[in-house]
This record gives sequence, C-alpha cells and structure tokens, in this order.
Amino acid sequence: MTVSVTVALASSEPDGRDSSASPAPPPPRLPRWPLLIIFGLVPLWWLAGAFYLIWPLFGAVLLALLIVRGRVPLPPATGIWLLFLTLVLLSATQLPSPVSLLPFGLRLGHYITALVVAVYVYVYARERADVAGALVPICAFWFGLVALGWLGVLAPRFALITPVEMLLPGGIGGHPYMQDLVHINATEYSEAALNPIYRPTAPFPYTNNYGSAYAMTLPCVVAYTMLCRRGLLRLALLISMPLSLAPAFLTLNRVMFVSLGVGLAVLGVRAALRGNVRVGASVVGVLVIAGLASLVIPVAELINNRVESSDTNTDRFSLYAEVIRRIGDSPWLGYGAPVTVDTVTAEVPVGTQGQIWMVLFSHGIPALVCFLAWFVIVTLKTARARSAPGQWLAVVPVICLVQMPFYSMADPNITIAYVGVAAAIALAEQEARHPNVRPAGPRAGAVAVAA
Repeated sequence: MTVSVTVALASSEPDGRDSSASPAPPPPRLPRWPLLIIFGLVPLWWLAGAFYLIWPLFGAVLLALLIVRGRVPLPPATGIWLLFLTLVLLSATQLPSPVSLLPFGLRLGHYITALVVAVYVYVYARERADVAGALVPICAFWFGLVALGWLGVLAPRFALITPVEMLLPGGIGGHPYMQDLVHINATEYSEAALNPIYRPTAPFPYTNNYGSAYAMTLPCVVAYTMLCRRGLLRLALLISMPLSLAPAFLTLNRVMFVSLGVGLAVLGVRAALRGNVRVGASVVGVLVIAGLASLVIPVAELINNRVESSDTNTDRFSLYAEVIRRIGDSPWLGYGAPVTVDTVTAEVPVGTQGQIWMVLFSHGIPALVCFLAWFVIVTLKTARARSAPGQWLAVVPVICLVQMPFYSMADPNITIAYVGVAAAIALAEQEARHPNVRPAGPRAGAVAVAA
C-alpha cells in the first residue's frame, strides 16, 4: 500500500514573520576600476620595478572586495585549483633553506592571485552580462604590452635602476631571481648569435614571457573587437594589432609562434565543423597580416641563426632529463623550488624552462596532475562556445597547454591567462542560458536578438 503525503506551505512563517516580506537584496556589484588599475598601469608598475612584486598585493585587494560582496559564484574546476594550491603550500616543507622562502612565496602569490582574478572577472561578467566590459582591463594591458614592446624596438638599450631595487635590502635585492624582477631592461641581447639582435622583453624580465603574454592576450583582444561593433577602444585595438607584430616577431619566440599556430588551427577546425564563416574569416585575416609582416621582418632567418649559434635546445633537454631523474627521490611534494646542480651545463636551475617541469620538480606529481587537470577541464568547458568571440576566447587555454612544456607561467602571465579563461567560461554559460541570442557589447546592451 502506497501512501502519498503532500506538504503544503504555511501561510505564515513559523516564527511569526510575514511571508510577504521582500527577499534579501542582491549583493553589491563588483567595480571594474581595480582591474583597470592592475592591468592598465602595468608600464608604471614596470618602471617602478614593482610589476612582479605588487601583483599578489593586488590579488589581496580583489579578494577583500569579493569577501565584502559575499555570495560569490565560483567558476568550474575551482576546487581542483584549491587542491593544487594546498599541495604547493605543503611543498614548502621541502625547501632547502629559508632564503628560498621569498621566491617560493612570490610564486605561490601568483598562483593565488590568478584564481582570485579569475573569480572576480567571472562574477563581474556574469552579474552584468557584459563579457566585453570584463575584457576592457586586458585590452588596456595589451596597449601597455605593445607600447613597451616598441620601446624595446626603438630604444633597445634602455635599462633602469628602479625605486624598488634601491629600497630592497642587499640580501634580498642581490638574489639573482629578485634582481631579474626589479632591475628593468627593455630587451634581451645575445652576443653569441650569428645576427645579434635585441629581443623585446618589457614589462617582463625575459623575452619568453613577452611572447607568452602576447599569445595569450591576442585572442582576448580579437574577441573584444567582435563583441563591440563600434567605439574608440575597438578602433584603437584594430590599429594596434598590426603594429604589435614588429615587437612580437623580434622576440624570436618559437613557442609563441607554435602556440598561436595551434590555437588558430583549433579555431579553424571548430569554425569549419560549426559552419562559422565569421570565425574562419577572422583566422584568415590574422594569417594574412602575419604573412605580410614576415615579408618585412625575416623572422624565420633570424630564428634559424639564433638556434644555430646557441645551445638552447641542448640545455633545455638536459634540464628536463634532470627533472625526471631527480623527481623519483621526492615524487609527492617535489623540492619546493628549482635548484642549481652541477650535472647540467645550463646556467638556469633545474625545474625551470617550462611550467610543467617547474610544477613537477617544485611541487610533485599530484600537484602537476591538478595543474594540468584544471586546464584540460576549462578547455573542454570553453569549447562549447558558439559565438565568434566565444570561440576566440576558448583558444586561450589551448595556447597555455602548448606553452607549458617550454614557458614558465608562475608570474603575472598565469593571471593574464585566467582572465581570458574566466571571460570564456562566462560567455559560454551566457550562450547556454540564452541559446537564441548572441552576445553584444556594452553599447548595445547585454544581449541582442540574432538577425
């Protein structure tokens, strides 16, 4: 015998409160100005020598704003990243000396800041239904990246003892890693190359970081120009993109070209499968502009000359082999940080020259699994985007996955990547909630009915 029980809602609350009382007000909206200060003033932070050091402090400010706001929705796979952060923190027990705590803390700060910024951008884009507005700070960063890149082209010997460099105690400021971060140079230069060339680096200490940031930021810029059909910012971005090619090409970053190539290939395949002509046309347009630029800048010849006159590949592979050899002695928590050994000829420590190797060596195999899992999950989540700007944003994690074996991301670059990923997830979710509308820029409102 089956008994059905129906529970009726009471006409009044048990404690006597009126059920007609208005619901709790929504939490306050997050402001955009903190993001604009962080990303838009990067040239200023670089000139002060504070670009790397101040980044986690900005993350703390954003975290405070999120806590004050309350009721914060989290993007997918946040739990995996929190587990990764826990493993990184535990790996501090493996540090060889107290001196290693400062660079360790700085890297951990960048990992935490990346998550905080991602949550902030995700919430901002969701609650305002304005993904284009969430991308404005990264577009401001793009202008700084292009301007400082041209500084390296026009004034390649520009260098400066920064205020932060002068204020740091000798024991800290003299550390090689810290010295690279606070003493600024516009370029890197190798006299060993067949054709010695100044390679733009600013606002980063290394030219590989510049190439990595360029590849991550470009899809965000293209996505913004697609979301906003008019406006001065869009016009400025369209002008800046071909201008950006000179400093980007002169970095001679092979992985930058490969990661962008893979990203464009994935974008083209997805566009073909979905019949998205607009995306396909944008890919062709980017390739045509890059091809024309290569006629002026003999980038292939310059790269070949550099590779032939250096041991960069040999050094990298020796470092990778040493990581694999040594991780067997500390597989769970790694060694806490990269270390210098006398078994390789490279000048850089073991556990560098690639984010995968840094995480594996410094924090162990479980941490690497979590790190890669996060990027794989968000790659699959963002791949669901249907719109042209959504598909462009969706290649940001793809570009990151290609770069990981070769470029480090334990710096502001991981935050840059997370901005693109957070915006991509927010846009994909918006499209899923409203399948019959297309995303629009802030001038046109939240959404516009598709023609």
